[in-house]
Amino acid sequence: MSQEIEPRPFPWDEVMALAFGVLRWPPETVWRATPRELAAAFVRLGSSVEAATSGDLERLLLAFPDRAARE
Repeated sequence: MSQEIEPRPFPWDEVMALAFGVLRWPPETVWRATPRELAAAFVRLGSSVEAATSGDLERLLLAFPDRAARE
C-alpha cells in the first residue's frame, strides 16, 4: 500500500437509530443484516453513510489477520 489511510469507525449509533427507530427492525433483523443491506437502507433514506470499499477491507485484513496467518 502506498498511502496509509486512517480507518473510519463503524457508525453504530447511526445504524441503530435507523434500524430500531426509523425502520422498526427487531434486534434479530439488525444483527442478521449485511453491511450492504444496511448501506442500502441508509441510501434509501437519504443518509450520507458510505458503504465499505475494497480498500477498507484490505486495511481490516491487515489490522486483524486470521489466526492461521499468524501461526
